[in-house]
Amino acid sequence: MGLRFSSAMEFPRASIEVEHGGVMANYHILVVTGASGAGKTTAVEALNARHVPGTRCFFFDSIGIPSIEVMERDFGGGEQWQAFATAEWLSRLSALPEDVRVAVLDGQTRPSFVFDAAASAPRRSVHVVLLDCSPDVRTMRLTGARRQPELASERMNNWAAYLRGQADALHLDVIDTTSLTVTEVAARLETLVRRLIA
Repeated sequence: MGLRFSSAMEFPRASIEVEHGGVMANYHILVVTGASGAGKTTAVEALNARHVPGTRCFFFDSIGIPSIEVMERDFGGGEQWQAFATAEWLSRLSALPEDVRVAVLDGQTRPSFVFDAAASAPRRSVHVVLLDCSPDVRTMRLTGARRQPELASERMNNWAAYLRGQADALHLDVIDTTSLTVTEVAARLETLVRRLIA
């Protein structure tokens, strides 16, 4: 079952890179993940607006999110859908033309799903960076400008803690956005992207 992708267009310690054939590709996929309220979509949008040469930004949710019923019926549950969609994204990004040196994907997905799906992107090295923030700031953002108070829950805090645990276990880069402006977060992402391009 395929997905329809729209054409529209989360510091560095030691990003995990997945090698193919023992030789690191010259082209990259950077997945920016994090819980709701961490600021990843806003930061990736700000990065996109910087028009970094060789970089193109994509947004996981642009494909649409199936209902819980559809996830259960067609994929066996939400986690299975997330894993499937992650693999589909990496496959599509791997096939981008060579003028796209770094494909940046904003997506609320598990880092383990990204690396499990890395074989779907044989032409590109895969990297993950986590955007995180304090629970208080997450609640403020979700109940304020985001106007999504239903997401400001203990479940979301637990999800954020899980992602932070995965990042620590996999030695991923983590950008704590708690006290950073959008411009500052975008600047850190740009630094990482330019390092990959170089």
